[in-house]
Amino acid sequence: MTEAERLAQLFEQEERLQFTKFDNETALALGRQMLDAAADRGLALTISIRRNGQRLFHAALPGTSADNDGWIDRKSRVVDRYGHSSFLVGTQFRANGGSFEQHSRLDLGDYAAHGGVFPVLVRGVGPVGTVGVSGLPQAEDHAFVVEQLERFLGA
Repeated sequence: MTEAERLAQLFEQEERLQFTKFDNETALALGRQMLDAAADRGLALTISIRRNGQRLFHAALPGTSADNDGWIDRKSRVVDRYGHSSFLVGTQFRANGGSFEQHSRLDLGDYAAHGGVFPVLVRGVGPVGTVGVSGLPQAEDHAFVVEQLERFLGA
């Protein structure tokens, strides 16, 4: 798959995977679903769901460390800044012939355009938070989040 093809797929995911509402109960239900799925597969993942900067759900499965928390924070800042998934942002920089690290002019200690954090999009409103994981290679982190959103939203 070319970067342009991947970019089209990532934009399509964001268009399709939108909530009609997103409150604390929604975040907790999604978080529990993600936690159960990761535990059932034996995945070493840290999971974080935030709304407007408030962490509504956070869990770290065995095999994770504080480094995973740092990765989620850095990827979440990218989503907050750009309004798109961290994987989409990194892919967009590559599709334009560069890299996020070279061309974003952001502090890489605070920002990481690596896959794994997806915007919480409310239809008719836009981005209101983030849902993300850390622990797998970036494409797998992203795929896990998308899979769980598809299941949760019935998309």
